[in-house]
Amino acid sequence: MDINNSPDYVAVTEKIRQYTLAAVKRSRYEHSMRVAETAQILCRKYGIDEKRGYLAGVGHDMCKDMSDILLVSIALRDGHSITPLERKKPALLHGRAAAVKMTEDFGIKDPEILQAVADHTFGAPDMCDLAKIIYVADKIEPGREYVTKAYMEKLAGLQLDGLVAAVLRDGISYLEKKGCMVAPESELFLESLEKNNAYAR
Repeated sequence: MDINNSPDYVAVTEKIRQYTLAAVKRSRYEHSMRVAETAQILCRKYGIDEKRGYLAGVGHDMCKDMSDILLVSIALRDGHSITPLERKKPALLHGRAAAVKMTEDFGIKDPEILQAVADHTFGAPDMCDLAKIIYVADKIEPGREYVTKAYMEKLAGLQLDGLVAAVLRDGISYLEKKGCMVAPESELFLESLEKNNAYAR
C-alpha cells in the first residue's frame, strides 16, 4: 500500500491502533500512543510526513507482548537471520515482527515505515529520516522517567542527526553502566552518524 496516495490511510492507522490495543498490555499501548504523538511533533519539526510517523509510532510495539517462539517465527519471515543477541533475548525481535505483520496483515509496503518499525530497538546504519525519528521518539516520549524538562531543553536545538546521536549515546552509556551488552547495530549506527556529520559532540 502506498500510504501517501491511499484514501484508506486513516482506516489503516485505526486498524493498527485497534490491533495494538488488543495485543499489548495497557501501559505499552499508552507508550505506543505517546511515541506516535512524539513522532508526529518531530516529523513536523524536521519536515517529514507526520502521518507516516504517527502510523509507525502506533504500531512499533504491537508484537512486544508475544511469546518468544511466536516472535522468532514471525521475525524470520523478513528474510534476515537471528543475531546472537536476539537469540539470547527474543523480545528484541518485536520490531522486526511488527514490520512483518504490518506488511502481511495491514498491507503496508512503504519501505521507510517498515524500516522505522523494524529497526527502532537498536537503530542501524543508513536509516532513513523517518526511521531516525521513530528511534528517537521511542526513547524520548514523555512517559520515560528520565525525560525531564532539562533533558528536552538540552536536545531542543539539535539537527536531526545530532538529536539521534545524542539520544543514542545516552542509551549506550546507560547499558554500559548496567553491564548490559550493547547491540553491534547500535554501535555501527553511532559510527555512521559520526562519520557522516560534522557536528561537535
